[in-house]
Amino acid sequence: MKQDIIEEITHDRSTGMTLIVKTVAKIMIAMMLLFGFYIIIYGHLTPGGGFAGGVIIAIAYVLMMLAFSRKVALKKLSNFWASIFDNLGMLAFIVIAYIGLGFGYFMYNFIWHGNPFHLISAGIIPLCNIAIGIKVGAALYAIFIGLSIYGRITTKEEE
Repeated sequence: MKQDIIEEITHDRSTGMTLIVKTVAKIMIAMMLLFGFYIIIYGHLTPGGGFAGGVIIAIAYVLMMLAFSRKVALKKLSNFWASIFDNLGMLAFIVIAYIGLGFGYFMYNFIWHGNPFHLISAGIIPLCNIAIGIKVGAALYAIFIGLSIYGRITTKEEE
């Protein structure tokens, strides 16, 4: 049901941009989400991390909003769920930090450090990157939703 509504809005020529922009945006959104997750997961081995990956993920949703319309973007990830993910990312980061307090001090690296230059090689840093990526991505997307709401007053006939 929800997918049918999204497909109908996506192919509607009256919302969003042209078909060429929508087609290129679909490809770019998928690549940006994949790259954002890659930056978050491998942030402890390469330049990047939670903040950079979260920004890339947020920009993918902003591109969806610009290319297709605010309706499509809000059907995929509403402002309510963006707020929930924002709070869950911060809560996860705080929980990881306080678990370390039980092992000695705040933000103590309590997970096995693994082998250098492997995916499992940094203890709690990948977990912190994931929490920060969720937080930053959801917060920036929520900020853009807030900015787009006040851009134009719509009437019931336009919706």
